[in-house]
Amino acid sequence: MFGSTKRLNGPQTTGRQYRNLSEPRYASRRDINTAIAMRDGTTLLADVHRPDSDGRFPALLAASPYPRQMQDLGAPAGFIEAGVTDFWVPRGYVHLIANLRGTCGSGGTFSFFDAQERRDVYDLVEWVAAQPWCDGNVGMIGISYFAMTQLEAAVERPPHLRAIFPLAVTADLYEGANHHGLLSSSFVTPFLAMMGLTSERSDKLWRSKPVALARRVLKTPRVHKKFETANGEAAVTMLRQLLKLPHNPHPWDELWQEAAVKHPTRDEWWEERNLLPLLKEIDIPVYLGCDWENVPLHLPSTFAAWKGLADNACVRMGMLGKFGLTWPWESMHTEALAWYDHWLKGRDTGITDGPPIRYYLPGADEWRTADSWPPPDARHRELALRADGTLSEDQGEPGVREFMVLGAGLGRARPSAIDPPSTLSWTTEPLTEDLDVVGDVELRLVASATAIDTAWMTTLQDVAPDGDATDVTAGWLRASLREVDEAASRPGAPVLPCRNPQAVPLGEDVAYRIPLVPNARRFKAGHRIRLVLTSDDQDPSTPAIMNFRHAGVGTSSLNTVRSSSRLLIPVLG
Repeated sequence: MFGSTKRLNGPQTTGRQYRNLSEPRYASRRDINTAIAMRDGTTLLADVHRPDSDGRFPALLAASPYPRQMQDLGAPAGFIEAGVTDFWVPRGYVHLIANLRGTCGSGGTFSFFDAQERRDVYDLVEWVAAQPWCDGNVGMIGISYFAMTQLEAAVERPPHLRAIFPLAVTADLYEGANHHGLLSSSFVTPFLAMMGLTSERSDKLWRSKPVALARRVLKTPRVHKKFETANGEAAVTMLRQLLKLPHNPHPWDELWQEAAVKHPTRDEWWEERNLLPLLKEIDIPVYLGCDWENVPLHLPSTFAAWKGLADNACVRMGMLGKFGLTWPWESMHTEALAWYDHWLKGRDTGITDGPPIRYYLPGADEWRTADSWPPPDARHRELALRADGTLSEDQGEPGVREFMVLGAGLGRARPSAIDPPSTLSWTTEPLTEDLDVVGDVELRLVASATAIDTAWMTTLQDVAPDGDATDVTAGWLRASLREVDEAASRPGAPVLPCRNPQAVPLGEDVAYRIPLVPNARRFKAGHRIRLVLTSDDQDPSTPAIMNFRHAGVGTSSLNTVRSSSRLLIPVLG
């Protein structure tokens, strides 16, 4: 049999069986460091992996700033996301992995998800379609940044792009880097540093004998299987280690300054990197998806993209459970094969049968379907943040709870015994029956602060009878960006912070709408629902999904929460 016979890590479908799928029957050949000219004369480099045959084949383009030479390394690294070449090529697809401007030998300067990048990906698609080994049908493949370039190409509408499969996508760079005004610093900072380090390395490193040896070791079945639970927290830990190594400040530190310092609120710089208003231009089939755990990065944009593609005639979405997307990315390949066999080869695979949304329900550990998002039978239930720390439908005796956040540089040797807590939580009584929570979650917070600005960071948890807490989803809001688009005023609707900060009135109650990232979870009978609230998540003991943490606002404040605050959870049935 041609191609790899290894077991691919992760779920391969959304719980379905498909038909008429391409079988592995081709040997593989590759052309490395292929030069591709862009319309302005800049040359990008790509590795072309294709069937060792004189025929013409559909092609899957994977484009990113990550080292193309390392995409088959097999390491649990967050930049190995182009997909498994020796899965695709034996099944009759060209797998072309290209580097964007200014990365890994490609000419020009990396400019981070801007209009120039969109034009380049358009040119890549059309170059691929014109090659003698391509039959003119082009799709795209890969997760994360590879998924982002898929949307970039699709909004530019290259004539030969037939379909895309952007799992774990970010369509709006501002919301990926800033969570409602709070910089996702533990991701953005090491991410750009990692790009600077990897982009400067050449084939002398990437195609060296030590790397080839590592590749052989990493692909042994015993080692490879260990990576099926490589999660986001592990990736962030690896990125942080790279901060200690030097890299060229141009353009990476310049881009960091743009994102973290010069443009703290949504402005023209960010709007050039926002595809959401352009998604209405996409008229080719799109398969969206993400894992429920990817709360602080790609999950929010998955649902924003679903909404932005509302007028598209063929959009599908598959939502995955824990470890649904791990590194190296190998999951959902059978699902993608059914998608591309259908759209690029004209095979009847069954991929378009049934409802357009399939999602895994953690806790129930089963696949569900829906015709729309959120599911139409989800109804919001309001839970009061009681003064006694209980989360309940009954507010009880009206009251308040307080917590304190401290800025840096106060000169304290240690916390005082009389300090208010830095975190508050509210917990329900044990549930008497299973509760399926699926859809948009929102905190309607009524609170005061003694500073002109503060942060609201909230995490929803599932607490087992033994006290073990699982983070389910989270939401964030910078208090000075509290004004929202009230055009979407139904309970649980996504809310967008305003562009212009407004000082918090000192000591006065303010009503905040804090959207938590949409999610799905069965809270089992006997479990409890907990809401955690803080204003600074740098303390390692504070919940932070995937260990993504935020730059602090910097103010010291005593924050007071009223029992008139409400948590809105979407309950099925």
